Amino acid sequence: MRSGSVRTRAAVGATLVVAGALVAAGLAVLGVLRANLSEQAQLRAEVHTRAVASRVAAGARFDGLELGEDPVQIVDGQGRVRAVSDDLEAVTGAGSRSVVPVELEVEDEDDAGRVEAQKPRFTEGTARVDGREADYVWAAVRATTPTEESVTVYAGAPLATGTVDSVRDAMLLGLPLLSAVVAAVTWLVTRRALRPVEAIRREMAAITASTDLSRRVPVPRSRDEVARLARTTNETLAALEGAVARQRAFVADASHELRSPIASLRTQLEVGAAHPGLLDVDGAVEDVVRLQRLAADLLLLARLDAGERPSGARVALAELVREELAQRVGDRVAVRCELGAVEVAGARGQLARVLGNLVDNAQRHARSEVRVAVREEGGWGVVEVADDGSGVPEEERERIFERFVRLDDARSRDDGGAGLGLAIARDVVLRHGGRLDVRTAPGGGALFAVRLPRKAPVS
Repeated sequence: MRSGSVRTRAAVGATLVVAGALVAAGLAVLGVLRANLSEQAQLRAEVHTRAVASRVAAGARFDGLELGEDPVQIVDGQGRVRAVSDDLEAVTGAGSRSVVPVELEVEDEDDAGRVEAQKPRFTEGTARVDGREADYVWAAVRATTPTEESVTVYAGAPLATGTVDSVRDAMLLGLPLLSAVVAAVTWLVTRRALRPVEAIRREMAAITASTDLSRRVPVPRSRDEVARLARTTNETLAALEGAVARQRAFVADASHELRSPIASLRTQLEVGAAHPGLLDVDGAVEDVVRLQRLAADLLLLARLDAGERPSGARVALAELVREELAQRVGDRVAVRCELGAVEVAGARGQLARVLGNLVDNAQRHARSEVRVAVREEGGWGVVEVADDGSGVPEEERERIFERFVRLDDARSRDDGGAGLGLAIARDVVLRHGGRLDVRTAPGGGALFAVRLPRKAPVS
């Protein structure tokens, strides 16, 4: 989808919303205006009707009534028109369609009639007065003459529909203009707001094309969502750059570590093929074992990097330590244990790998003894592996957990391993929601402390 589609949708959406709101507001205004004009017309018609009815009740003759400017029609009980306004030419909605009064003999009477006090009855219709026809509201009031003749007085008031029509026409004319203004303003504002987004998109496309993860997207000076998006994108690029760098280093180190035992094994096999009597079977087996262990370490690290989560099974740490140490026969350094009854949640095989790597590391550096302790601290299970060797310098205590790192460069690879044991141990512990640290043991040497939650970590 083209980049301008967002602006188009925003402009069209805003225009439709504003147009809908204007139409609804216009209908409401027209309704209120029509209702107010109708109420005013009804009031005007009622006042006029009662004024004429009062004169009729007072005994004024029908042919001598002052009926005013608005149209008036007086109808008796038989439906005969007794009086109309002078210029009334046609009428609908009143008492009769006739505009010609009937002349009857009316007796003179000194007594006064009366106007009935009920609320007037309103109807709508038309009237043509002096050649001009318009809509009217008619108010009807009954009155009794002094001769006890009952008549109904109809008086009309114009509805002023022209005012409503004028307002409606003005709204219909202004609606397209205002909609066009809203669309244009929305287009310009959205274009300006999305300009940084387009800059981010172009830079991301350039990064993808060049595969240069050191580049960063521009961050606008504003403190809005677009600026936060740019900062988050740069943080993601930095994390991705670091991950790619670590992956490349890992592949390079793994290739380097695999090259040595493979080359040694190939050399021994070639010598054995040429001179069977010189084949070092024990050395070949040892190289194969090294390759097997290194491949297993690399596979486990790959699974951990892929986000593999441990199971939530219950693992008894004391039993795990006993099983691990029972498999070690003829170790150079004895292992002394202080085991408490503690259970944690996790993968038994991975935790056994952590313990084995820590014990291997301790035995490699210990002078005479390795101590393994298991205890409970609050909601944590703690496993400590300590040796009486030279310990780990404080400035190197984080570096030793990096992959393929050996502090003693003079140590042979056979004795020192590939430098993956402690890295694997920390990664596994972190995946279990725990922590692995190193500090100085009470009797000297290094003390590795594993803290594992007794409940399963939240995924």
